[in-house]
Order: sequence, then C-alpha cells, then structure tokens
Amino acid sequence: MEVRQMIKRILVGLGGTPYTPVAIQRAVGLAKRFEAEITGVTVVDPEHLSKVGPVPVGGGHAADELRRHRIAVTKERIEEAISKFESACAEAGIKYQVKREERENPFDLMISLARYHDLMIFGLRSIFEYGISVEEPKDTLVRLVSAGVRPIIAVSDEFRPIQKAMIAYSGSMESAKTMKRFIQLSPWPDVKLKIVNFQHSEDRARQLLYDASEYCRTHEFIVETESNPGYPKDFLLPMATLWQADMIVMGNSARNLMLRRLIGETALHIIRNADRPLFLCQ
Repeated sequence: MEVRQMIKRILVGLGGTPYTPVAIQRAVGLAKRFEAEITGVTVVDPEHLSKVGPVPVGGGHAADELRRHRIAVTKERIEEAISKFESACAEAGIKYQVKREERENPFDLMISLARYHDLMIFGLRSIFEYGISVEEPKDTLVRLVSAGVRPIIAVSDEFRPIQKAMIAYSGSMESAKTMKRFIQLSPWPDVKLKIVNFQHSEDRARQLLYDASEYCRTHEFIVETESNPGYPKDFLLPMATLWQADMIVMGNSARNLMLRRLIGETALHIIRNADRPLFLCQ
C-alpha cells in the first residue's frame, strides 16, 4: 500500500525582501520532493504605503512625490518577486498559483490561506517589507504564529541544506506536538536530529530525552540528545551554533503575559534573534 505524502499544498510569502529568494528556493525544493503545489502570495496595504508622516506647510508636493515613489518601488518589488517565483516553479515543473492582494488588514488573508495549506514558508525577519504592517518587521512573524498559523518554516536570508536539525523539547504538550509534527511531515527524511532539553532535574531531563529520542528513532531518524540546566532563552541559540544545526525545531514551553501567553518567552526570543531557519508549530 502506497504511503500518502502529508505535504501537498505549500504557501509562500513573496515579499520582495532579502528572505524572498530563499523562501522560494525552499518552497520549490519541498514541492518537488513531495509533488506538492505552491501558492505564492503578495499582500500590500495601500493606505499604509500612503502614510508619510506630518507634512509641513508647503510640503504637499514633496509628500505626493514620496507616496508615488513608495508605490512604484512596491510594485517593482512585487513583480520582481512574482517573476522569480513563476520562473522557479516552471523550471522545476511545479504546479503553482499567485495571489495578489491589496487590503487594509493583510493578516486576515494570510490566516485564511493558512487553513488550506499544509506548510507555510515565510521570511524569518520580515514577510512583506512593502507595507503589510505598521509593526517592526521582526514581529510580523510573531503575530502570525500567535494567531495559530502552523506549521511555519521561517527562512533566514541565506539558503542552507537541512542536514542537521536541533529540536528544543521541554516536555510540554505544545513542545511534543511540534516535535511530532516535524517528524510526521518529514520534510527532510535523512536529517540528523539532536534533541535538547533544559531541566534543573537531571532525572527528569534524562527521562524526557529518552522518551523523545525513542519516538524519533521509531520513525527511523538518527538521534542524539543533550541536557542543559540553564535557561533555553540563553543557551538554545549558542547550542545550535556550536552543533552547526541547519534548523531549529521549536514549540511552546511556557505561558506568560501578552505575547508570551500565546507564544512563550523562549520562542519569542528565538524568533527575534535566530540566524538560521526555524520550524514553528505553536
């Protein structure tokens, strides 16, 4: 009996940012492997683009020029990103579609589209540089994750083959769900895994790592483990760098106020500071 692949529809943000070429390359590579189709999406908020701040007396003409310039640059970036996406898909023989949208609240569209795709691929720091949000670019991804968009691969601005993935595992249900989702989707079947845990109790850490590693080995992955008694916020990124991980797999582990209630303090820190791709499934 043939095993059905779990990745058949991929959503990728075509943002015209330094992360866009990597997002396209990652999406096309996975689509080719799984015989999946890709939806490329561009979203722009015209009202936000038209905001140029306070205009002094006599500065109306200059303000209009600035608005026109921003709109022209935006359209240029959008068309360039779409052209690269279409060329990459056509060359690889991938079925694709492009959605161009102009709306005041682009996040609504992204959340809606995510419901009908198996995997989302966005830039780690910014998704749509040309005006999706008035927030800082680094928090655009945070907002999507907080809204329940999952799973997400957040790409860095430099493409790297995924040969080693570090899984941050706390033992929480959310953390376990993320690990299982990564294993079951199996975007890179030959990836080597390292499961890391941050527990003050050595016995607790040993048991969690044993259980998690046995689960992954059952799915025929090569696994090693490491325990650290420190805080993941302080040590996860350095550990990933030392091990030369190509990706960090991370779910939620704690719930605090505001964003932390939805996304977790460690996850928030890693999203804002990571220099390598993330697999997120909050």
